[in-house]
Amino acid sequence: MLSPFLRALRLRCPKCGSGGILRHWFAMVPACPTCGLVFDRGESGYQVGSYLVAMIAIELLFVGLLAAILIATWPDPPWRLLQWGGPALMALGPLVLFPFTKTLYLAFDLTFRREL
Repeated sequence: MLSPFLRALRLRCPKCGSGGILRHWFAMVPACPTCGLVFDRGESGYQVGSYLVAMIAIELLFVGLLAAILIATWPDPPWRLLQWGGPALMALGPLVLFPFTKTLYLAFDLTFRREL
């Protein structure tokens, strides 16, 4: 059950575990070079799932960091760091996590729809 997700976190094919699925950081090859798993389902709105995974991951990271910083520095938290660091994290985080969220959503989809 966990192995497709662990493979996805290592940026490998969630189905067979082979590498070479990224053309570059923001683009995947059309299909796995080993097992032939098609990465783009060709359905309207399919990519929204990976956007949702990215949004959830970044928001959880932001809330966790915010809570940790506030607890560690209370009663004098670094408001300027939080004021600028929070939006920077929210803007740049999805760019950093893009391939991970794409492969994680593919693993999620593969878990529930085996006909791939």
